[in-house]
Amino acid sequence: MPRWPWRAEPTDSTVAQLAREDATPVTDKPCDGSHGTAPVTLLRVAEALEKLEIRYLTDGDGSLLALWERHAVLFALEGPSDEILVIRARPHGTVPPDWADRSYRVVNEWNHTRRFYKAYVGDPTDRGQLPIYAEMQVPLLSGVHDALIAELVDCAATVAVGFVDWLHDEGGLL
Repeated sequence: MPRWPWRAEPTDSTVAQLAREDATPVTDKPCDGSHGTAPVTLLRVAEALEKLEIRYLTDGDGSLLALWERHAVLFALEGPSDEILVIRARPHGTVPPDWADRSYRVVNEWNHTRRFYKAYVGDPTDRGQLPIYAEMQVPLLSGVHDALIAELVDCAATVAVGFVDWLHDEGGLL
């Protein structure tokens, strides 16, 4: 989105013309690696996982799956240029369909009181159970430093553990 310059006096220029004349470079192109940043890749995410001593597997799509106590956190890239880092946590337990209303209330409480991860009730499984997810999506088209990837991975892992603990304790859902 272009920056809109401030106009002190009325002019004959339209806002669209002023936006095009702004000297600030606006780009929608993926990062080229200049300025110390580089495009986000699953290899870089894997390196961050290894530095944080988080064990992971790679699935058939190349996404990374970190597991702990039968719970899972998926690290994937989405978007037209694989520029969106998606981190999705899924607790092992599921909820019976007759607990759907309770599930929605609990998930809404999490979303209302917590800063990171949006939580949601997933589509029913083959056995009719409702999975609970927590997800964080970060657009990184402009590139990212290794330190920020490590910080995002560390934050995601920490919040995923907190989310599952909360669902078991305060949420009373699992």
